Amino acid sequence: MATNPSVKPVNRQASTRTQMDVFLGKAEKPLGRLIFVKDGQREFSQFAYSEDWLADAQFFDVSPDLTRQSGYQLRKPPTKNDTCFFLALADTEPDAWGRRVIARAHAKARAKDVSLGPLTEADYLACVDDFSRVGALRLRDERGDYQRSVADGARSTPVFLELGKILLASRALESNQETAEDLAYLQGKGTSLGGMRPKCTILDSDGALSLGKFPSLNDERSVTRGEVLALRLAQLASIETAHARVVMVQGKPVAMIRRFDRTPEHHRIPYISGATLLQANRDDEHSYTEIIDVMRMKCENFVQDARQLWRRLVFNHLITNVDDHLQNIGFLYCGNNQWRLAPAFDLNPFPDKDRESKTWLSEDSGPITSIQQLLDQAARFELSQPQAQSIVEEVAAAVERWKDVATSAEVGLQTQELNDFRPAFESHNTSAAS
Repeated sequence: MATNPSVKPVNRQASTRTQMDVFLGKAEKPLGRLIFVKDGQREFSQFAYSEDWLADAQFFDVSPDLTRQSGYQLRKPPTKNDTCFFLALADTEPDAWGRRVIARAHAKARAKDVSLGPLTEADYLACVDDFSRVGALRLRDERGDYQRSVADGARSTPVFLELGKILLASRALESNQETAEDLAYLQGKGTSLGGMRPKCTILDSDGALSLGKFPSLNDERSVTRGEVLALRLAQLASIETAHARVVMVQGKPVAMIRRFDRTPEHHRIPYISGATLLQANRDDEHSYTEIIDVMRMKCENFVQDARQLWRRLVFNHLITNVDDHLQNIGFLYCGNNQWRLAPAFDLNPFPDKDRESKTWLSEDSGPITSIQQLLDQAARFELSQPQAQSIVEEVAAAVERWKDVATSAEVGLQTQELNDFRPAFESHNTSAAS
């Protein structure tokens, strides 16, 4: 066949294939093999359980979208905004802040070495520090090195005394003035839990793995103190939460939040997000009653967890925590292929937002906009009306103490800063609930 010399061949991007083995926890139990493929614009992954894990008496569904079967299973992203990895693995990907650090460091490296290709989703997944990767899943490359790890298996998670250095590097990145040294220092210290705000994983002064959340250059109020305030109030409202405190670093308040996916002996606890439990696409609307329906089948103590979740919904509404997407709910593995509701985290008052939840209460009632809505659905959460009303009163009583807790030494807001948060805590709905 004759060819037309005026038609130039299409310059397709080369196909790439990345292979990693997946292990579980401190015991390094082999779970299976992950393969990532990028072919032009197409990206997908495959995962095959190891035969030993399939036959293991301790087998559990590592990810709800992975069937217990031999051979490779395929995962294609259902939309352009969804992950190409099976969902429990996707829960360990870096958050928006972590991706920003990785992308900026790679851009600087490419400017010096034009042979470097663009980052793939496998690169982002592998850039999370193995020591602090969320949950118990661990990735090892074809050379047998855990991803991401440093020489001789040492950790790159910094200790408490390095917080000042990390804060300065983060602020340099926010202001687009970071150096290659800043980026090298921040690499691997991100987390999967959180969003675009600057943060890092760190070892606290007692050696416990923690999350350090920094104030942003764009903050118009003390967001870090506000989060610790919310977590302290939640504890008063009988909500299980991640332990949190404020520490001063370079004259700035940093929220130190204890990680709950590690034991005191530094064993790793398997973790999945609410989105993973529900096998939810990122652009879909979902409801808490949908989560409840799945929890009924998956949770070891369903009634206790259902009632705890409802208590949190009341609390979220009364403090105007409207960033309640499914990634901000977690579950920890507790054995026998069952899970439990993880401690509450990422609780933030939003004084500049309307009191309307991001996640719907039910498919019929829509977003949460009132306490009455929650009371109307209490039975779905295994609560009688008297039980539900009692919880509302308990939570409201805790929230009413917000000014005292805010100005306590543990939180440290100044009296003049209270007005920044007042609209989040004080409203007609709060009064009606008490």
